[in-house]
Amino acid sequence: MSGTFISSGSLQEFPLWKSMELKRIPFLFELEITARCNLDCRHCYINLPATERTAVNRELSLDEIRGIVDEAVSLGALWCLVTGGEPILRDDFLEIYLYLKRKGLLVTVFTNATLVSKEHIGVFKRFPPRDIEVSVYGVSKETYERITRWPGSFAEFQRGLGLLLESGLNVRLKAMIMRSNVHEQREIGEFCRQRTRDFFRFDPFLHLRYDRNPVRNREILLERLTPQEIVSLEKSDRERFQALKEKGHKTVRLEHSSMEEGKLFPCGAGKASYSISCDGMFRLCSSLWHPDCLYNLREGGLTYAWRHFVPRVRAMRSEREEYLRSCNRCDLIDLCMWCPAYAYLETGHLDAPVEYFCEVAHARAQAIGMVETSNKLAEH
Repeated sequence: MSGTFISSGSLQEFPLWKSMELKRIPFLFELEITARCNLDCRHCYINLPATERTAVNRELSLDEIRGIVDEAVSLGALWCLVTGGEPILRDDFLEIYLYLKRKGLLVTVFTNATLVSKEHIGVFKRFPPRDIEVSVYGVSKETYERITRWPGSFAEFQRGLGLLLESGLNVRLKAMIMRSNVHEQREIGEFCRQRTRDFFRFDPFLHLRYDRNPVRNREILLERLTPQEIVSLEKSDRERFQALKEKGHKTVRLEHSSMEEGKLFPCGAGKASYSISCDGMFRLCSSLWHPDCLYNLREGGLTYAWRHFVPRVRAMRSEREEYLRSCNRCDLIDLCMWCPAYAYLETGHLDAPVEYFCEVAHARAQAIGMVETSNKLAEH
């Protein structure tokens, strides 16, 4: 018998994923089971108070979640990302988690670790998740609690993370880098790399609120780093900066021919994945909150959303002249944070350029040696 076998490799690199994407089989879905959180982080784009009754009442019930999961599996789902808010905050979190496992799904859980208990560890060890990603906001009490605004949260973070690490589960660590913790960036990186098994990632891009709350958005803007600071951080991480250089030089579109005129969604959103909010709103990706891009699963089925609603959204085009002569034709779009979802959160429009994103793209281009292209684009 002859054949080809994969002896090792990450799931992200598994060739099956690409094949399923090409066939538009939705193998991955993000299930946001609550927008509530026990923390009140300065930079958070979604969190609502842990005990807010209105938020609790809007959440999908356990039975509703089971129905959605059943339909997701029937469509081809293999992998589910469980997120929030803080997903462990829900009293029925373990029931949701076990249902996903019983359906044969790979499961990733995003958590801040502060609510992790021995009961959670017992279930996780018996029915292991694919991985658990934990956010690290600081490695000192002062920094961590400045961001979370919850006295005692650093001690609870240390306790919960300790339980996860001692259990032998596959734990991955990540960090949002912002004004309040950038002075600990090096220490955060060292802390994470010493404890995570395969990779540590940091993100300096703070997204605005899904509910577009103006007060909370002002806080997020104050926490954002300058484009120059972002590039400096990326240059300090050798692997990240090398990947950025390869991406920039490989994907530059000098003839502007890769992106169809006016097309808003040339990305992979809705090709093999989708996102479901805590109140049952279907989106092509978790950040896409424009009213025209939402489908209420409480009024229609997941199958209809995938087969009919997604193609309509992906076919959306812009006639805005500013977009057509800038983002739609930009040589640096692959070095940029811009996408329709973020554009809407920043400006209220899917097709509006965002000056901050442009500044980041130009700073990156100059840092990786694409100065000529960057300067030529700036002339437009």
